[in-house]
Amino acid sequence: MGDRTGRQGVTTFPEVSPIRGRRVAANLACVTSMVIWAIGFPVADDLLKTLPPLVVVGFRTVLGSFALLPIWWLLEGWHAIRRADWRTGLWIGALGFGTGTAALIYAQKLTDGITVSVILATMPLAAIALECLLDGRRLGWRLVAGVVLSLIGGIAVYALRMGTFQPGLGAGFALLSVLGFAWGSRATVLSLPGHSAIGRTAITLIGAGLAVGGALLLSTLLTGRPIPWAAMGAKEWIYILIYGVGSMALSQTFFIIGVAGLGIAIASMHLNIAPFYVMLFSLAFGASWDWWQVLAAAVVVAGVALAQTGEVRRAP
Repeated sequence: MGDRTGRQGVTTFPEVSPIRGRRVAANLACVTSMVIWAIGFPVADDLLKTLPPLVVVGFRTVLGSFALLPIWWLLEGWHAIRRADWRTGLWIGALGFGTGTAALIYAQKLTDGITVSVILATMPLAAIALECLLDGRRLGWRLVAGVVLSLIGGIAVYALRMGTFQPGLGAGFALLSVLGFAWGSRATVLSLPGHSAIGRTAITLIGAGLAVGGALLLSTLLTGRPIPWAAMGAKEWIYILIYGVGSMALSQTFFIIGVAGLGIAIASMHLNIAPFYVMLFSLAFGASWDWWQVLAAAVVVAGVALAQTGEVRRAP
């Protein structure tokens, strides 16, 4: 299938299906992205017990980003890779996803996976602010009410889990991560037209991998602290692969598909349910289950649905 310019082999998600079917598929893509992404939080919590944050995020971004190249090649061939807008994609990836990924791991080091996933519930606010500031988007009451309801549910999940809500430096890093991911996701869709979801994701995440991997190398040279290879056994390598290839590369691919079908503001609202997924996966790591947390997560889902109601009615 070709794109609007008639070129073969490169498609964008909005061309795949009609409006309503596209929205259903985009929502499913966002849910899939969040489930895969959530796996990384308890995995990262375990990795941070033995490895420095920069080592964890460095290996994650390098392995995750370059793992997409052979997949991209198998799906679309070398022609699509050669004609891609590498300059724009690498810049967006380094600035947006590089900053977001690095800030995320430092936020998790200072707090924990559930705390970070809840703070990331503010991403819809950042996304909507970007669309209002840069695109002249008007705020409808359903969208505002949905965001508020989603945030209330997300905060409730954290309060029930931790017993209090006291943001600090870790929250600051998490908010920086939110801004990086929101801007990067929006810029990826708008600045890389004519690229497939896998192409957009590969280019930008390689940019993030080069930036964060370069920071790890520079830190090693300047501080004289080598990478703790002795602390990296079979379990650590398996977790790094899960955290990088799965939770980063595959998750981001599905999320970009969702952004293309829904817009960054609506797609990012699926992040609000991430704490619920994180709690589910954390059970395998010894965490406890709380039905009140499930109820709070349901409030988040209600907020997402409410915000999308107005968007569907305005769709052509």
